[in-house]
Amino acid sequence: MATAAGKTANENTSPDLEADIKQLRADIEKLAKQMAKTGEHGYGTARRAASEGVEQLRTQGEAAMDSLRSNARDLEEQVLANVREKPVTSLAIAAGVGFLFALLSRR
Repeated sequence: MATAAGKTANENTSPDLEADIKQLRADIEKLAKQMAKTGEHGYGTARRAASEGVEQLRTQGEAAMDSLRSNARDLEEQVLANVREKPVTSLAIAAGVGFLFALLSRR
């Protein structure tokens, strides 16, 4: 009786075990697919964030360059106005600065 009962229990367990193994394999495949999708989504999100960051930095860089150009134009206009108003003083300042550069370059 023990062998008959053992076979019956073993026969009942074997199909259940095989079904569990099949279900486990299916679950593992689903999990692998979900992980792949999550990885692709994470990569896409990171790429979009990086692109947006680059675009923002480019925009800020262009704004800074425009500001520098504007400041340089203003400074140039001020220098030209001062030279036109006081040409002798401007010439004396330029000669003095040139003389200082000459002294510094000798050393």
